[in-house]
Amino acid sequence: MKKELLIPREKIHARVKDLADQISSDYRDSEPILVGVLKGVIIFFADLIREITLSTKMDFIRAASYGSETASSGKIRITKDVELPVAGEQILLVEDIVDTGLTLSHIMANLKEKGAESVRICALIDKLERRSVDVPIHYCGFQVKEGFIVGYGLDCNERYRHLSDIYVLK
Repeated sequence: MKKELLIPREKIHARVKDLADQISSDYRDSEPILVGVLKGVIIFFADLIREITLSTKMDFIRAASYGSETASSGKIRITKDVELPVAGEQILLVEDIVDTGLTLSHIMANLKEKGAESVRICALIDKLERRSVDVPIHYCGFQVKEGFIVGYGLDCNERYRHLSDIYVLK
């Protein structure tokens, strides 16, 4: 597959800093738990948390809906749940890409069921093409209308995660 540059690394890093500044301002009087959705989020998550200027806790959850395909299967599997207690806590879910919305909707419901005080979403990419469930994205890096996106942690069958820029596969 060929890839076409979509978002260069300089633009990514500037946007991550902007998101971190907004999150730091919005949560200035609290200590939120940032929950990264593995595995694609790891690079974005690491860059984001280093730019946030307040004390936070962190945890991870792993959910799968793609397998080795380029389209969501629609079936969500939680393969690693959060380990920190979330009851009464402010949760910021950090996701690499919001596509159909099914995964985040499922995770949000799970965290609210566990008693989280609030659950907000920070997504690097809001991909509008296949949205089937409306999920509120409170902090959005970039909106992308269509295409299969790779790089900066995003993959296609475990390939391309290492790329520093974001590309569309053609």
